[in-house]
Amino acid sequence: MALLEEKQYIPSMAGILLARNSSRIIGVFVNDHEKYEGHTLDDFFISSSLNYLSTEIEANGQFMMVKKAKSAEEIIQFASMWNLDGIVVIGFCDQDYVYLRNHMRIPFVVYDGYCKNPERIVNITIDNYDGGHQAGCYLRENGHERALCIADNDICVDMERVQGFQTGFAPGFADYLLVPMHRQQRWQFYREHLNRILNTTAVFAVSDYYAVDFIGFLNEQGIRVPEEIAVVGFDDTPLCQMVSPSLTTVRQDGALRARIAIEKLRELKEGRQTETQIRLPVQLVVRRSSRT
Repeated sequence: MALLEEKQYIPSMAGILLARNSSRIIGVFVNDHEKYEGHTLDDFFISSSLNYLSTEIEANGQFMMVKKAKSAEEIIQFASMWNLDGIVVIGFCDQDYVYLRNHMRIPFVVYDGYCKNPERIVNITIDNYDGGHQAGCYLRENGHERALCIADNDICVDMERVQGFQTGFAPGFADYLLVPMHRQQRWQFYREHLNRILNTTAVFAVSDYYAVDFIGFLNEQGIRVPEEIAVVGFDDTPLCQMVSPSLTTVRQDGALRARIAIEKLRELKEGRQTETQIRLPVQLVVRRSSRT
């Protein structure tokens, strides 16, 4: 010990953990999708999810390692390098989950995935359809007769949210705008479709980011929110209360999802049978962007 102190030796935690059968490291892999325009971890949904996961992982006596990735192959390579105990995957597709399941034995859970054959995969999603439905019913009950939905794709999670909204609002009375992912192109798209926008009094965006971004566009055009157009988002990220007017949105419980994710990883690692599809409830939170 005297020699260690003399040499100012600092033990390598990475080496110690990797030498054990259990590294106690949980890897969180986020899809580095082009829509984030190089700011993936700045996204409020991603950063909020990471915050909740960090709390749960540390409470469980484990360590969190975060990695942006563009492919399932990249996940496998990194996971093997660090001898991960488990993995949380955010933002990938069904074929990626199947590839991961077939090419590695490390247990993993998925956030908001579509898994056609979820063997050895736990998909923790939310009731996207009901969230959209709640938003649609709320706006309809508050006197809106024409609405607009904003999304950058028409599949999977976003489509469930849009379909729920359209059903809740009134079939045939909610228009749909498929917008570009990049902000500059998206605002130009809004300008080109300004007449369609002005033909509505309420807008439902499939994420808080797109909702707040749309409010920014309306402000540029001198269109008042909510007096002329009400706006509703989805996720209830911290961004919602940082903007003016504060954003009405559909809340999902990030803390609950993180807790379930770590519980399911433990069950998978221990070889216990567990649910493969978990759907969590959501709740509409009304703020100033939808009411005068």
